Parts: sequence; structure tokens; C-alpha cells
Amino acid sequence: MKLFVPKERDSAEPRVAASPDTVKKLKGLGFDIVVESRAGIDSRITDEAFTAAGATIGSADDARDADVVLKVRRPTDEELSSYKRGAVVIAIMDPYGQDEAVGRMADAGISAFAMEFMPRITRAQVMDVLSSQANLAGYQAVIDAAATYDRAFPMMMTAAGTVPAARVFVMGAGVAGLQAIATAKRLGAVVSATDVRPAAKEQVESLGGKFIAVEDEEFKQAETAGGYAKEMSKEYQAKQAELVASHIAKQDVVITTALIPGRPAPRLVTRQMVDSMKPGSVLVDLAVERGGNVEGAVAGEVAEVGPAKVVGYLNVPGRIAATASLLYAKNVLAFLETMVDKETKALKLDFSDQLISATALTQDGKVVHPNFQKKAEPAPASAPEAAPDQNGAEPAKGND
Repeated sequence: MKLFVPKERDSAEPRVAASPDTVKKLKGLGFDIVVESRAGIDSRITDEAFTAAGATIGSADDARDADVVLKVRRPTDEELSSYKRGAVVIAIMDPYGQDEAVGRMADAGISAFAMEFMPRITRAQVMDVLSSQANLAGYQAVIDAAATYDRAFPMMMTAAGTVPAARVFVMGAGVAGLQAIATAKRLGAVVSATDVRPAAKEQVESLGGKFIAVEDEEFKQAETAGGYAKEMSKEYQAKQAELVASHIAKQDVVITTALIPGRPAPRLVTRQMVDSMKPGSVLVDLAVERGGNVEGAVAGEVAEVGPAKVVGYLNVPGRIAATASLLYAKNVLAFLETMVDKETKALKLDFSDQLISATALTQDGKVVHPNFQKKAEPAPASAPEAAPDQNGAEPAKGND
């Protein structure tokens, strides 16, 4: 079995889909591994480190005879043209709103698997890329907030006077939000948080945060069986917005993480709310790649909005790529292991396995995922090449 790990084509993507540790384990599964030169350089993984683990350093041309390709982002059209038909390609595919791109993957004849569609079941926890990357995004959001905020986070009692603790409000208490709460607490902030899922209240309070929400009957039913937040009614959103608005006015830092898979990010913080904050306040919008939770957020920038700064960095897990790549590589390895027959050391795709059926996007020249079968159409031969995907990992459930 031949496996290829390319350097990501998007210049804004520093992560890589393998590590020296996973290369060693992939060798044990029976793979001959080629890593494109400098694929891991932005994640502090040198070619020499991959070679020492058992990989061969090659070029993009090595994708042509690979049985398996491990990536971070969805392959570009140029990359697809170099893959052999039947190749297994595993990546964060970000397929929502990209029907033509999904169709082109089907046309290329690859078996494409979307890591972000991993079912939320016990045996898939080690493969949960959304959680591994969102966890890091939540941590980094607080670090970015602290770097942008021009005051200290913890309360300090000094001979010159007392420095009050920063007040941090986290909106969305999923994986990213809970890590943001924990990190802000470690830095000494006074932390509060909100979420539409009832189970989040206990989680927030267990980390030392104060829970802020309108706890009516709709709130009690606001969670899917899969653990995701449901989209709330306009009436509830209005009541929650009123409560949140009065709370935001008292905060120094607001971190938003709310994202609904396959939909634009919900608007949580209006310009009026931002204007009510104190001069020098900071907001970090982790959903900016899907339109943003904060009015005035600018993708890829730190925007001056009224009295505050709104941090809208893209690909936040990629800001700590050296760590993010190690976790992502382990997610991918754990998933790929389920596709390998341990006795024959050959690929074996069992579509009766929930892990495989839930994540499969394309197979045998067709779009096979039910969410995209009716929408994705084969691309015409004259279709222009699509630009590299700019959204990256973070959603799907992405940041939260």
C-alpha cells in the first residue's frame, strides 16, 4: 500500500496530516510512505524527522501512484488531476456550499472521506478532528485576546494599588468554548459564559464560570441527539440578546464560538452591543470564516469597531500548527486504521461500518453522502479550476 502526504497548497495552511509518530505506526500497518518535501516545515517537522521515522521524501508527482492520500484541506483541482482513480483521500473536506467541488472529486474517481463528519460515538472519539482542533482554537482565542488587550488579565495587589481582574465572556460552551473558559480562568480572569444547550450550564460552572442564559422551556430542548446546538427561534434569540447585551456592556473580553454545521454563523453580537463596551475592550470571533458572530468582524484582521478591537484571525488552530498537526495526524491515523485489514495488510473499505459510511463523500465516481447526492453535479469538462479552499477546518462544527 502506497501512502502520500502532500504539503498543503493553501499558503495560509501550515498544518500537515502526518507526524513522525504516525509515520512509524503507518509503517507498521503495511504502508510505504512518501512525504512531500517540506510538508511539515511550518509545523516544526523537518524532512529529516520524517525520514528517521521511516518515510521517503518526495515531490507532488508521487501522488500519482498513491493508494491513500492524507491531507488537511480538500484537494484542489490540480491535485485531483494527479490522483489515480480509486485512491482514498482523507481530509477536512469543508463541503457545505461547495457542491461543484464535491462533484469534481466524484469525477476524479477518488474515495473522499470528510474527517469533520466523524460520528459522535465512543469509539470515534480518538478520530474527532472537530474536537481536537476546536480545543486548540479555544485556547488560542484567549491567548490572542490577552495579546490584544492592553491590560493584565489577573487581579494583582501591589504596593502601587490593585489591578482588577479582566472580565471574560465566552459565547458558546462547546469544545472551543470550554477550553477558552478554562484558559481564561488559568490566566486569572473573571469568567462567564453562555450557550443554548442546557447541559452546558453544569460544564461551565464546573470550570468556575458563571452561566448566563434565558432558561425557559425552549432552552431546555435546545440540543440535538448528537450533542449539537439547535438553531433557536427568533423569539428566544431576542430574549437572549437582551440579556446578553446588558452583560456584554460590563465585559472586557468577549470570545464567540457559535457555529451550526452547514450554515452561516449566527450573529450574536451586534454593533450596538460592541459600542456599549468600554474603550480598549476586545472581542475574538472564532466563527469569522463562516460570516462571523460579531458585527464588524473582518476575516483575517484585527478590526477597530467603535471602542473595541475585534479579532478575526483565520484558521486559528493553524496559529499553533506544531501542536495542531500532531493531534490532527493522530485523528487521521486512528481513522485510517479502520480501513486496513490487519492480516493481509491491504485496504478494505467496509461501508457497513458507521465510521466509513458517515464520512464518505464520494466513491466509484459518485457522490455518496446523502447530504450532497442531490445537490452535487459532475463538473463540466470546460469548468474553470476552483480556487483553493479558504475556510479550512474550523467549522463544520469547527471552532465549537
